[in-house]
Amino acid sequence: MASDAPAPAAAQPKRRGSYNCGRCGLPKKGHVCTVPRLAAAGGGDKAGEQQPPPPPPQTKPRRALQFDDPPAASDVLLDAVPLAAAAPGKKARVEAVDVEEEEDGGGDYDPPPLDWWVEAGAGRRAPGEVLVEVLRRMPPRAVAAAAGVSRGWRECARRVWRAAEEVRLRAAGVGPVGALMARCPALARLVLRMDSDVDATMLACIAFSCPNLQSLDISMANSAVNRITGDELSRFVSEKRSLSVLKLDGCSSLGFLNISSSSLSTLWMSGLCSLTKAVMNCPNLTELSLDFPKQNNDSTDLAALIDSLGRTCPNLRNMHVSSIRLCNEAVFALESANLRGLCMLSLVLGSKITDAAVASIVRSYSSLELLDLSGSGITDNGLGMISKAFPDTLTRLLLALCPNITSSGVQVAAAQLPLLRLMDCGNSICANPQPEAGRSYFGDLTGGIKFCSKLPVQKKQQQQQAACQKLIIKHGALKKLSLWGCSAIDALYVNCPELVDLNLNACTNLHPERLLIQCPKLKDVHVSGCRDMLIGAVRNQVLNEFAAAEPRLPCKRLADGSKRVHVPHFMIEQLEEQEKWGGPRKSQCTVHLT
Repeated sequence: MASDAPAPAAAQPKRRGSYNCGRCGLPKKGHVCTVPRLAAAGGGDKAGEQQPPPPPPQTKPRRALQFDDPPAASDVLLDAVPLAAAAPGKKARVEAVDVEEEEDGGGDYDPPPLDWWVEAGAGRRAPGEVLVEVLRRMPPRAVAAAAGVSRGWRECARRVWRAAEEVRLRAAGVGPVGALMARCPALARLVLRMDSDVDATMLACIAFSCPNLQSLDISMANSAVNRITGDELSRFVSEKRSLSVLKLDGCSSLGFLNISSSSLSTLWMSGLCSLTKAVMNCPNLTELSLDFPKQNNDSTDLAALIDSLGRTCPNLRNMHVSSIRLCNEAVFALESANLRGLCMLSLVLGSKITDAAVASIVRSYSSLELLDLSGSGITDNGLGMISKAFPDTLTRLLLALCPNITSSGVQVAAAQLPLLRLMDCGNSICANPQPEAGRSYFGDLTGGIKFCSKLPVQKKQQQQQAACQKLIIKHGALKKLSLWGCSAIDALYVNCPELVDLNLNACTNLHPERLLIQCPKLKDVHVSGCRDMLIGAVRNQVLNEFAAAEPRLPCKRLADGSKRVHVPHFMIEQLEEQEKWGGPRKSQCTVHLT
């Protein structure tokens, strides 16, 4: 019949796509369908729309908290604001997006499988796995903003939060920190850079939100103050049974230190001041760093503190103490502590430490790999004892700010320590003549007193000898050599085939004609504060400017050596091509002027 015939195409109204999902029937707006595509074939999707191919089927859905996930899916690092790239004077905060409670499903969270597709914009869709991997490489603020796009994006952001194991965050209060940590149940490592004061509220928030926390690092920015007391810190450490690394900055409000933990292996504390009591009962502690401020009003008994370490921390391997109250008695207490497994020892700013303390260190330890006595009062005799005691183990020796050592002692130490890779003698070999205490005087025949500002000839000669020292460093394994501020060196010869970094900042008396650097692998030379002629000499030696400026002679001798003939032009081009592409090149070296 005519009525049964289909209407012409021009008379048919324009049909629009369905507003509901063709697979499950739910509205499409903000919807992520979990029904497989094969089960809904021939649904309400457009026939002409090109659909992406279905992903391969999985036997079981992967969960973000599963331990058998690959490392790329579980080991996630979220960095809010890189500390080096943060703009000065601008506080970086993390803004969290509120999550509805009904979507979390209470305490049990069962995420859908990763074979779903998410609307990525412009009518295109992307696999959920791909979007999660992209969000994992973004800072927390961007991840929080992405959660507000749609439900699919929110699901991807939720997966990133739940899988994050390490977060680096710069915040201005406890609010952003708590909002972020509530989303990260698998968080194991937390690095905080605080722009505001820190107190017990922050510790309580961390203890409640991070039950599996293993590493905590809190540093202070700008004028922020750490107000955590000794009681609060002791309670926090005792409650966190899984905490193994603790680093705190600005610990000036502790009053006393009483830490007891069987899981703690690394403890760094800076800004300590006037500890009335210091007890650390940590049998598994292997690394300890205590940094006291440069103040004379500190009343901490370092000898008693170090003496107790042998009984409470027998497995200590790395130890660093920085205090102006360090003296020989503290080093003798370290000898009685009987820490035989110590490999790295750093006692900094102890101007009262002498060669007697070095003898105690030599008697107590035989396998030191790093020794730092910067700011001490040791002499060349102490350097000789160090060189004889650790020729087979010592790889790093730091003796900066040691005014009693000379270039002879440094030269002997470099020659007798074949495994040395790092040597720092900055501001030690200095030419600083002592100022006159007052004007000298003598009496004349009339009984009067005549004043004169006269320097004895012998004293002038001693100062000239102290200001003219030569240093010869010839070493086969040394990689870094620091001679910053060594104004007494006027002649320097460095022959180190493995050296990559040389620091000559403020070497004001070093003569350009008495400088010889033979280090083919040298990459960085620091010459800030040096004379222009010395800088030019360094450039000529490390950059080989003269050799590069020499013209090539296009001639060679005959086979019998009788005379020189010109090389054909095609051979010159061949040599240039070999040097350009396959020829050996000299490693580029950078001369730093600032």
